[in-house]
Amino acid sequence: MPIFVKDLLDAKGRDVVTVSPDVTIAEAAKTLNHHKIGAVVVVDAKGAIKGIFTERDMVRAIAGKGAASLEEKVSGAMTKNVIRCQETSTTDQLMEIMTGGRFRHLPVEDNGKIAGIISIGDVVKARIGEVEAEAEQIKAYIAG
Repeated sequence: MPIFVKDLLDAKGRDVVTVSPDVTIAEAAKTLNHHKIGAVVVVDAKGAIKGIFTERDMVRAIAGKGAASLEEKVSGAMTKNVIRCQETSTTDQLMEIMTGGRFRHLPVEDNGKIAGIISIGDVVKARIGEVEAEAEQIKAYIAG
């Protein structure tokens, strides 16, 4: 039976750390550090996804412009073409998207607004749970 994004969010929560497009890269870096996360979703005042800012984006900005990039707006360094998933997406679909695009984070979108975020760790944890449940079923079948 497939595991859906909705199941993952129900288990882990729907809180998402977001920033506005106008914060500086330095402020976004402080947010990442404070929350011990690798990505923040960039949203407008209405909650619409405008981009995602990751550790990788920060490295790219600093490599390109040095320390001066820290004072630039995150909107200039964020990934603008954000791949999203829905609550009806399955873990198999997430693995395909994340592996193919080399993404570690996928925002969940519902009616044009952020509804959660899924990390590669969430997907791995869910898959391990599936494999363990299958192993238990096989053991029970063999023992029975």
